[in-house]
Amino acid sequence: MILTIDTSGAILVAAVEGATVISERTEFAPRGHAELLAGMVKEVLDDARERPERIVVGTGPATFTGLRVGLVTARTLGFAWGVPVEGVCSLDAIGAVHGTCTVVTDARRREVYWARYEDGLRVDGPAVCAPADVPVAGDVFGRGGPLYPDVFANATAADPTPLGLVKAAEAARASGSDMATEPLYLRRPDVHGVPGA
Repeated sequence: MILTIDTSGAILVAAVEGATVISERTEFAPRGHAELLAGMVKEVLDDARERPERIVVGTGPATFTGLRVGLVTARTLGFAWGVPVEGVCSLDAIGAVHGTCTVVTDARRREVYWARYEDGLRVDGPAVCAPADVPVAGDVFGRGGPLYPDVFANATAADPTPLGLVKAAEAARASGSDMATEPLYLRRPDVHGVPGA
């Protein structure tokens, strides 16, 4: 059994066995990660009635606080249970289930995070830029597209799914990619450095 966690957009926790989602909890609460995540993990594990053999966690890109909560939770559980924790780009978890497409998520500040996919595998990105600068190919998926309908016509809102996270992890493992659990921010935070330095 695999425990999947992603807090790059909606809060997602699920138990997956093979190609079957045993239990899933998801909630779109941009500022509720710290309050909701632990309870969602407990509910999913109570449903699954077994400890996971590994954990797959989305590494973003996303905003600092929500992303950090998911990554710290996954690392802590992995350490406590003695199971491996694999990090995957959250955009890959969307692209993995939509084939040839462009994934666009909200980066705030009138920008978007994006990546392009062919047959579910990333061929460009991830990157952050103004919506008009995204090199779109195929259909557009993700929460960022519908925010800019003048740029991304017919975009479909989408978040990472449990099976998408597992597929992205399988692809990363097969290609020998680094599966570190470091957050993928793509830009510096608003506050950084020492004033006057």
